[in-house]
Amino acid sequence: MKKMLKHYARAWWLAAGLITLGTPAIGAHHSFAPFDMGAQKTISGTVKQVDWTNPHIWVWVDVQNDQGVPETWGFEGMSPNYLGRRGWTRTSLKPGDKAAANYRPMKDGSKGGMFVSTKAPDGRLLSMQGGETPDK
Repeated sequence: MKKMLKHYARAWWLAAGLITLGTPAIGAHHSFAPFDMGAQKTISGTVKQVDWTNPHIWVWVDVQNDQGVPETWGFEGMSPNYLGRRGWTRTSLKPGDKAAANYRPMKDGSKGGMFVSTKAPDGRLLSMQGGETPDK
Protein backbone atom coordinates (compact mmCIF):
# COMPACT_ATOMS: atom_id res chain seq x y z
CA MET A 1 0.00 0.00 0.00
CA LYS A 2 2.79 2.42 0.92
CA LYS A 3 4.57 1.66 -2.36
CA MET A 4 1.36 2.31 -4.28
CA LEU A 5 0.85 5.71 -2.61
CA LYS A 6 4.45 6.62 -3.41
CA HIS A 7 3.80 5.69 -7.06
CA TYR A 8 0.66 7.91 -7.18
CA ALA A 9 2.52 10.80 -5.54
CA ARG A 10 5.30 10.54 -8.12
CA ALA A 11 2.75 10.45 -10.96
CA TRP A 12 0.95 13.48 -9.54
CA TRP A 13 4.19 15.51 -9.27
CA LEU A 14 5.19 14.49 -12.79
CA ALA A 15 1.82 15.60 -14.18
CA ALA A 16 1.98 18.88 -12.25
CA GLY A 17 5.49 19.52 -13.60
CA LEU A 18 4.47 18.84 -17.19
CA ILE A 19 1.46 21.14 -16.90
CA THR A 20 3.62 23.89 -15.41
CA LEU A 21 6.25 23.57 -18.15
CA GLY A 22 3.59 23.74 -20.87
CA THR A 23 1.89 26.87 -19.52
CA PRO A 24 4.40 29.43 -20.94
CA ALA A 25 4.03 27.93 -24.42
CA ILE A 26 0.26 28.32 -24.26
CA GLY A 27 0.57 31.95 -23.22
CA ALA A 28 3.21 32.69 -25.85
CA HIS A 29 0.99 31.44 -28.67
CA HIS A 30 -1.64 34.03 -27.83
CA SER A 31 0.69 36.99 -27.46
CA PHE A 32 -0.38 40.36 -28.79
CA ALA A 33 3.19 41.67 -28.48
CA PRO A 34 3.72 42.49 -32.20
CA PHE A 35 0.56 44.63 -32.37
CA ASP A 36 -0.07 48.15 -31.12
CA MET A 37 -3.16 47.32 -29.06
CA GLY A 38 -3.67 51.00 -28.21
CA ALA A 39 -4.25 51.98 -31.84
CA GLN A 40 -6.82 51.03 -34.43
CA LYS A 41 -6.55 51.99 -38.08
CA THR A 42 -8.54 51.40 -41.25
CA ILE A 43 -7.17 50.66 -44.72
CA SER A 44 -9.14 50.05 -47.93
CA GLY A 45 -8.29 47.65 -50.69
CA THR A 46 -9.19 44.43 -52.49
CA VAL A 47 -9.05 41.03 -50.83
CA LYS A 48 -6.26 39.12 -52.53
CA GLN A 49 -6.42 35.90 -50.52
CA VAL A 50 -7.85 34.42 -47.33
CA ASP A 51 -5.87 31.64 -45.66
CA TRP A 52 -8.50 29.75 -43.66
CA THR A 53 -5.95 27.79 -41.66
CA ASN A 54 -5.04 26.95 -38.07
CA PRO A 55 -4.01 28.32 -35.73
CA HIS A 56 -5.14 31.71 -37.14
CA ILE A 57 -6.63 32.86 -40.43
CA TRP A 58 -4.81 35.44 -42.54
CA VAL A 59 -6.51 38.00 -44.75
CA TRP A 60 -4.31 39.45 -47.52
CA VAL A 61 -5.45 42.77 -48.96
CA ASP A 62 -3.99 44.63 -51.96
CA VAL A 63 -3.81 48.34 -51.11
CA GLN A 64 -2.85 51.09 -53.58
CA ASN A 65 0.17 53.06 -52.33
CA ASP A 66 0.72 56.80 -53.00
CA GLN A 67 2.12 55.99 -56.46
CA GLY A 68 -0.93 53.87 -57.36
CA VAL A 69 1.01 50.60 -57.10
CA PRO A 70 -0.73 47.78 -55.21
CA GLU A 71 1.00 46.56 -52.05
CA THR A 72 -0.12 43.43 -50.22
CA TRP A 73 -0.94 43.87 -46.54
CA GLY A 74 -1.37 40.87 -44.21
CA PHE A 75 -3.84 40.73 -41.33
CA GLU A 76 -3.87 37.98 -38.73
CA GLY A 77 -7.27 36.90 -37.45
CA MET A 78 -8.72 34.40 -35.02
CA SER A 79 -8.87 30.63 -35.56
CA PRO A 80 -11.29 29.09 -38.07
CA ASN A 81 -12.97 27.23 -35.20
CA TYR A 82 -13.53 30.46 -33.24
CA LEU A 83 -14.87 32.27 -36.30
CA GLY A 84 -17.02 29.33 -37.39
CA ARG A 85 -18.82 29.41 -34.03
CA ARG A 86 -19.61 33.06 -34.76
CA GLY A 87 -21.13 32.47 -38.19
CA TRP A 88 -18.07 32.95 -40.41
CA THR A 89 -17.34 30.54 -43.25
CA ARG A 90 -14.29 30.20 -45.45
CA THR A 91 -16.18 32.27 -48.06
CA SER A 92 -17.26 35.17 -45.81
CA LEU A 93 -14.45 37.14 -47.47
CA LYS A 94 -13.38 36.16 -50.98
CA PRO A 95 -10.66 37.27 -53.38
CA GLY A 96 -11.90 40.31 -55.29
CA ASP A 97 -14.09 41.61 -52.45
CA LYS A 98 -13.58 45.29 -51.66
CA ALA A 99 -12.73 45.73 -47.99
CA ALA A 100 -12.05 48.51 -45.53
CA ALA A 101 -10.13 46.56 -42.89
CA ASN A 102 -10.10 47.84 -39.32
CA TYR A 103 -6.94 46.57 -37.66
CA ARG A 104 -4.42 46.94 -34.86
CA PRO A 105 -1.17 47.97 -36.59
CA MET A 106 2.18 46.23 -36.27
CA LYS A 107 4.51 47.92 -33.79
CA ASP A 108 7.38 47.68 -36.27
CA GLY A 109 5.41 49.59 -38.93
CA SER A 110 5.23 46.70 -41.40
CA LYS A 111 2.22 46.46 -43.71
CA GLY A 112 -0.42 44.60 -41.73
CA GLY A 113 -1.60 43.87 -38.25
CA MET A 114 -4.28 42.15 -36.23
CA PHE A 115 -7.58 42.03 -38.14
CA VAL A 116 -10.45 43.58 -36.14
CA SER A 117 -13.39 43.92 -38.57
CA THR A 118 -14.67 44.81 -42.03
CA LYS A 119 -17.99 44.91 -43.86
CA ALA A 120 -18.84 42.08 -46.20
CA PRO A 121 -20.08 42.98 -49.69
CA ASP A 122 -23.65 42.25 -48.53
CA GLY A 123 -23.35 44.75 -45.65
CA ARG A 124 -22.77 42.33 -42.77
CA LEU A 125 -20.18 43.34 -40.20
CA LEU A 126 -17.45 40.72 -40.08
CA SER A 127 -15.79 41.06 -36.71
CA MET A 128 -13.08 38.99 -35.07
CA GLN A 129 -14.71 39.61 -31.70
CA GLY A 130 -18.36 38.90 -32.40
CA GLY A 131 -18.72 37.15 -35.74
CA GLU A 132 -21.14 38.22 -38.45
CA THR A 133 -23.93 40.59 -37.49
CA PRO A 134 -26.50 42.51 -39.54
CA ASP A 135 -25.61 46.08 -40.38
CA LYS A 136 -27.71 48.40 -38.21
